[in-house]
Amino acid sequence: MNLLAALRSGTSVFAAELRPPRAELETREGMDAWIDTYHAVRRLTRQGTFVFLTDNAVGAQEEDNLRHLVTNLGKDVPRERIVPFLTSKHSKEFCLSYAERAHQHGFPALVVLGGDKSVGTPRCVEHAWQLRQMLRERDPSMTLGGWANPHADPERQVDYLAAADFHGEFYLTQVVSHHHADQVSRFVDAAERRGLTRPGMFGVFFYRSANPRTLESLKHFLPVPADGLTREFAAGATAEDVCARTIRTLMDVGVKHFYVSNLPVSRAQHVLASILEKVAPAAMPARNASSSVAGQAPASGSLEPLRGANAPSNSAGSGVPGAIRDGGAPRERE
Repeated sequence: MNLLAALRSGTSVFAAELRPPRAELETREGMDAWIDTYHAVRRLTRQGTFVFLTDNAVGAQEEDNLRHLVTNLGKDVPRERIVPFLTSKHSKEFCLSYAERAHQHGFPALVVLGGDKSVGTPRCVEHAWQLRQMLRERDPSMTLGGWANPHADPERQVDYLAAADFHGEFYLTQVVSHHHADQVSRFVDAAERRGLTRPGMFGVFFYRSANPRTLESLKHFLPVPADGLTREFAAGATAEDVCARTIRTLMDVGVKHFYVSNLPVSRAQHVLASILEKVAPAAMPARNASSSVAGQAPASGSLEPLRGANAPSNSAGSGVPGAIRDGGAPRERE
């Protein structure tokens, strides 16, 4: 089942967002990082989880995610479970070629975003919908995803998502938390009231600690509820507890589909499974060994402990997510 079919199936979908290794890594270090990425993608997709692979949305030069996937994943990995990101922070020629290569190699969907205007390579178009329009005109069969920001004015966000020029079948959102439940609820209510039919996947960041320096750094890229996170970790919550709490709370306000960002690449499958096991008692339907929620990781064995509130970093492993700055313009990753 491809992503769009899963989103329309009536069952909650959970995906993992992974970030490719940075292009500036030394050859051996970069090779090791890509090996970890391949293994994570294989493990996640083979047990039914969708994987988003980001592009350089925040200005950091990353390796060509599609080229590495095609070269190294092999034919036994289900391509319909992998959804690459493409930002407009490339030339138009590269973007058109990228989408064509994705189609040729069996990737049925792309998430097409603007990318952070304030850093890195300039965009080739002003808005991501313009790039999606170009891609749609060249290949009407490709499934395209866009972007929404629940932290912004919900009515305006729904305007963008419902517009004829959105040129997409689904959307992802900026990272949200259970500390942002009111904003998310207003967004969901506006979408339901106005009959928005495009399915959306809400972003959840896997905070590995409440390290003050890390949280302050992350504020450049996403809305960080630092005070709330600090209290939770200080009270003894684990990283999985906090992430599961976000998913449960957002389900309570009507969110159905999620992608989890900043998972440790080498343990992505196990950590995601642990998070969803914590969600399951309160919010997930019962399942057995032969059936599971679409995109949900199966039960896993014991996990090594994740770091607590005094850990040195939140971003080791998959790094800062492809996300916009807090308060950015609402159309795509402006």
